[in-house]
Amino acid sequence: MRSETTTPAAPEVARFGTTPAGEAVDRHVLSNGRLRVGVLTLGAIIQSIELPDGTDVVLGLPTVADYLTRSRYFGAVVGRYGNRIAGGRFTLDGAEHRLPLNNNGHSLHGGETGFDKRVWRAEADGGRSVRLVLVSADGEEGYPGTLTASVTYTLTDLDELRIDYRATTDAPTVLNLTNHSYFNLADSGDVLGHVVTIEADHYLPVDEGKIPLPGAPAPVAGTPYDFTRPAAVGARLEGCYDHCYVLRPGGTMRVEEPVSGRVMEVTTSEPGVQFYTGHMLDGVATPYGRHAGLCLETQHFPDSPNRPDYPSTVLRPGEEYASTTVYRFTG
Repeated sequence: MRSETTTPAAPEVARFGTTPAGEAVDRHVLSNGRLRVGVLTLGAIIQSIELPDGTDVVLGLPTVADYLTRSRYFGAVVGRYGNRIAGGRFTLDGAEHRLPLNNNGHSLHGGETGFDKRVWRAEADGGRSVRLVLVSADGEEGYPGTLTASVTYTLTDLDELRIDYRATTDAPTVLNLTNHSYFNLADSGDVLGHVVTIEADHYLPVDEGKIPLPGAPAPVAGTPYDFTRPAAVGARLEGCYDHCYVLRPGGTMRVEEPVSGRVMEVTTSEPGVQFYTGHMLDGVATPYGRHAGLCLETQHFPDSPNRPDYPSTVLRPGEEYASTTVYRFTG
């Protein structure tokens, strides 16, 4: 995931709004002279990604109130644990921890007041990069340990948006951070015609609650979940994807919008990616309709704290959580 940058310009920062608790929310705009990315201190949200032709390729909202009441995690960093933990409970070092049940009897994206609803502290580094920091107290949303997390957004000369996550803890905990941006590379309409490639030979089948089934990951070969070769989102399952893929080592993802020719390539240090195609968007509770955007949430696997057969998501004192994902835009 090689990146290049030049000398940063002056930062562009403006007040975006205020939370009901009176916390100020700012909007930082990053620019490399071609791409412009709007980042909010609320939820470390990517509010906009404007390409050189002026097209905004992520779903965003106009106010703080919208993000707190009408969002489906649009553009946010979700945590402490992105994705689901079965039954809202896990055992760590012999102690059971119980979490809010905010999704069909399970815990999703950190609980009722996850990182997406918190105001992060911003540390700007010129006009190309911003670092956002959040301290999550011991016991917050049921998670053990006081966690200090950061996410740094950087625009490079290669028209990449690089996301670097870091975290430390003062007691053993579990952690799985990801960004929940919804992408739409078209000038209008849905993403059903977007052509997707995911370098993953296996995926995690799930039950009705979206919890991975027991057993090993399943091969994608011969199933509608096979994106090892380019396929349109709506060609086989009417776009109804919400599954975690087991990436090949160094595996990449690619999304192409055939009409405009715009392309997004994604690389990550994470072992998996949750591919979600926005079929739960309804145009009522949120301003966007069904399939208005797709997500490629790079992450560890769902319910890993309860699955010793999955890569561990445990973070201990003295260790540093480190994860990087890069989105590159062309066309």
